[in-house]
Amino acid sequence: MRATGRGRLGDHRPPARPPAEPGRTLVRLVTRLVVVQAIAAAAIGLPFSKRQLSSILITLAMVAALCVLAFLVRSGTRTAWLIAVGFEIAFVGFGLSRFFTARYVGGTLFAIITAGTLLHPAVARAYSVLPRHAPHEPQDELGLGDAAGEPCRGQILR
Repeated sequence: MRATGRGRLGDHRPPARPPAEPGRTLVRLVTRLVVVQAIAAAAIGLPFSKRQLSSILITLAMVAALCVLAFLVRSGTRTAWLIAVGFEIAFVGFGLSRFFTARYVGGTLFAIITAGTLLHPAVARAYSVLPRHAPHEPQDELGLGDAAGEPCRGQILR
């Protein structure tokens, strides 16, 4: 029996969730923040609209843009990070202008939090590294060059 007393002897189950790379964890955090921002904008913006069509359409357009941004941010690329920073700064500016003119806050606080998170150096580094989409091919299998009949595995012989 182990000193921790957890499980039976010989019970070696893998963890329920495999450990993720730190960068992927930060990308998931930012994605969740953008989703929460979209929910907050809809939950606050639609009741605040007072049944004015223009205000409802602006709120729905902002929620749609945030949903598209959430899918884009999920990719984890540097371009997605740059676009997300630009959109979040625009959302903060729009939210602050609406706050000063109409005392409306819908989603502005989450835009500030998300923009601050995106600008954190660890998150910026996480988006600068290219994500792995597929595992690397094992060394003992034939590659495309070998299957095509490349005689010297790409080496020039003299």
